[in-house]
Parts: sequence; C-alpha cells; structure tokens
Amino acid sequence: MQALREASGRAIPFGAKNVDTDVIIPAHWLKTITRDGLGQGAFETLRKDPDNLFDSAEFSGAPILIAGDNFGCGSSREHAAWALLDLGITAVIAPSFSDIFSGNAFKNGILTVVLPQAAIDRLMEVARTDPIHIDLENQIVTTQFQDRFPFEIDAFRKHCLLEGLDEVGLTMARDAAISTYENKARDTLPWLSKGVVTA
Repeated sequence: MQALREASGRAIPFGAKNVDTDVIIPAHWLKTITRDGLGQGAFETLRKDPDNLFDSAEFSGAPILIAGDNFGCGSSREHAAWALLDLGITAVIAPSFSDIFSGNAFKNGILTVVLPQAAIDRLMEVARTDPIHIDLENQIVTTQFQDRFPFEIDAFRKHCLLEGLDEVGLTMARDAAISTYENKARDTLPWLSKGVVTA
C-alpha cells in the first residue's frame, strides 16, 4: 500500500447522495481476477452520459472525489475501493460513508474525510474551478481562498495511511518479535514443532 500524506489537486465535484457500490463498480466487473483496469468500470452507468465529470478533461487525473451523504452504501464489494484507486482517486470527502466502504477504502489506502454539509457545499463550489488540498498529518482540508476545514480520523487509521501499512505490512513490521516468539516457543514447547503424534 502506498503511503498517503496528502492529496492535492483538482477534485471531482460529484456530490451525489446514497451512491452505492453497484454505482461505483457494477456487478459484472466482479468476475475479474485482477484489480488492474477496474477504473474503466468505475461509475460505468454514469459515464454513458458524454458530459459526465469522470471523463471530463478538466478533471482528468483528479485525486479527490467530493460526494454526498452515505457514500459507498450497498454491498460490501472491495472492488469499489479498487476501482476508485485505479481511477486515480486517493481521497473521498463526504458528509458520511457506509462503514463497510470506509473500512475497505482504508485497507486499500484511500482516505475518507467526513465534513459537514456546509463544508461540502463550499468545496463543491471551489472544485469546479480550483484545486483542493488535504493534509492528513494536520487533518485539514484547505483551498487557495483561505478555506480551512479540520477533520477527525481514527489514530490507528491515520498512522497506517501515513506509513503505507496494510494488514500485511503491519504483520511484517512485527517480523522480529514474531521470530523471537517462534524461536522461544520451539525451545520451551518442543512438541509444538514436531507435529501430531498418532497411536
């Protein structure tokens, strides 16, 4: 997982409420055995409209998505987070998120920022013409117009995102302690390493 200290640049002023994971990535994309290319299916139904924001040259490569209440509701498919990442989105700002989506996003290195609706409205306005900056370390969203919106984040999630630690990375960071324990267990509990004895 890539470390994430900040997200800065254009933000897609999407703003829709109750966007479920089937809208983020339709079910027929779940048959894939790789994460690569899922960005092509992200918001597929909405992208049938030639004037959609996701294919607009103005927002090409935008790392931030601004959404409405209850973003990521619906099924628990992790493909939704994979599709956003493949689309280039590393942060989503919304008034609220589905708990499962928020967890999947975090585990894949996407920052979910919860801000009140008034802040979302202001950021939607700014995003139409100017960049937005998210500083994870200082937990603040800013614009070049002196807007400053602080946000809360779980300390453990913040640490993992800043250091680029997913579940595998967290385990590997404890490699020395795990090896020490296994060596000690081998010496003090030798029967555990000899397998099961049958009669």
